Amino acid sequence: MMSQNSLLALNLILAMMMFGIALNLKLADFKRVLKQPKGPLTGLVAQFMLLPLLTWSLTLIIPMPAEVALGLILVSSCPGGSFSNIVTYLAKGNTAMSVSMTGVASLLATLMTPFNFMLYASLNPDTAQLLTSINVPASSIFMLVGLVLALPLALGLLCGKYWPAMAARCDGLFRIISLVTLFLFVLIALFSNWAAFVAGASVFLLAVVLHNAMALGVGFTSAKLMQLNDADTRAITLEVGLQNSGLGLGIIFTFFDSLTGMAIIAAAWGCWHLVSGMALCFYWQRQDLRRLVSCSDNKNKEVQCGS
Repeated sequence: MMSQNSLLALNLILAMMMFGIALNLKLADFKRVLKQPKGPLTGLVAQFMLLPLLTWSLTLIIPMPAEVALGLILVSSCPGGSFSNIVTYLAKGNTAMSVSMTGVASLLATLMTPFNFMLYASLNPDTAQLLTSINVPASSIFMLVGLVLALPLALGLLCGKYWPAMAARCDGLFRIISLVTLFLFVLIALFSNWAAFVAGASVFLLAVVLHNAMALGVGFTSAKLMQLNDADTRAITLEVGLQNSGLGLGIIFTFFDSLTGMAIIAAAWGCWHLVSGMALCFYWQRQDLRRLVSCSDNKNKEVQCGS
């Protein structure tokens, strides 16, 4: 069980992460979504409609403990995190669109994360029973998400607008400190429940790996169906597939501290999506390199044939 001081520290870190993301946002990032809506809307629909719906379907089709199912539903209801922006940049995706989507998704998550979580948890008989037994008011979850997402987002935007020089200096520092500290909390959450994790490792790992693969697949397939270019497809795939599992941990430790399975799922997600995101990034980098070599070889052949 997490102490009140640790819980406060975790929620402050989440708020600091959101503040750091907002320092790098401009009103132009939000306007970009309105001017070129096809890509961002595809990602947001995949993020907040398709992924929670398919996750709920997964919990009905595949037998799993109610705590695991509830953890997956919660993670699928969270928005993408700042890690998706970093990996999108490394993968040569549309970084500007990724940043815009993160900002808009974080704002929408104030309403959509609690709504999707409560809706789909209530539609699964096992998770509904678990949710009823704990009796967490939906208004409390809305309030927490608003405090750690909407409020620091607004403050970060104001800071970036009125003190741009300070925002530019603090942006990188906020990102590094908050990401490292959050990762430490993820590890603490995992290792504090290590006995339970080891006991059900096969279930937890299978659930997280399968669910993360599905999330990445939902983003990729949605982008391809909308016939978006490679850069946009990569941004959407990573935005949908790399969730803000830290927000999930904050909700779990605040309202569901007794549900060990939920905490393990969110913590394992927090570790695994780093691996899957970077693996996908390296795969795309290798693809780009092969294309470049292939194009270079073809040009050399054309020169030889013409000479």
